[in-house]
Amino acid sequence: MTPDPPSPERRPRAGRPARPREADARDDIQEAYLKRAISEIGRLNDEISTCELCHPTDTLPVMGSGSPQAEIMMVKWTASAAEREEGVAFFGRSGTAVLKSMHRLGIDPLALYGTLCVKCGHQGAEQAARDCPPWLVRELAIVMPKLLVVMGEPALEAVNALGLPLSEPIRPEPGVIQRWTPATEALFVPDIDQSLDEQGAKRRFWEAFRVLGQWWEAQPPY
Repeated sequence: MTPDPPSPERRPRAGRPARPREADARDDIQEAYLKRAISEIGRLNDEISTCELCHPTDTLPVMGSGSPQAEIMMVKWTASAAEREEGVAFFGRSGTAVLKSMHRLGIDPLALYGTLCVKCGHQGAEQAARDCPPWLVRELAIVMPKLLVVMGEPALEAVNALGLPLSEPIRPEPGVIQRWTPATEALFVPDIDQSLDEQGAKRRFWEAFRVLGQWWEAQPPY
């Protein structure tokens, strides 16, 4: 199955002060976009939760977390033990580290959505790389992020293997904003789960990740 690629369609953002009728119309459009995104994420999660590949081992898939209209989408290869236990991506230490980083960079956490390339733990790496990424394509099509933050080499390989129309390979250059598709840029950083215990690894992650703050400040407010 090959899901539809992400659409370049963009949701409206706030611009110049609007007259009451203009503001009401814009709010209605934004609410409609939000309702559609929530509904589509819900259907996707229902499909993932009933994936037949997970049932033989009784493993629970790990769902994405955050706003379904996020401007920034973070993706890493697979789940930590805490994420697997809760069934939520970026739960536990990695999520805490990301939220602290967002606070320091002045980025609204509501602008984030986090997910995994591999949603469950029933399979080996080779099979996982083949079976799970189509879910990621669906998520990209729903969220339509402006920036994709790819964490770690395995996730980078999986994202590059998606082969989306008009996409360019994301280079393994930490801390460099790159063009990925006409609608989405990309930032490669080290795997956050491998960057939490050793001081040097923490520093390398932060040096790459903090570029996100510069990107955020450069975005127009409309």
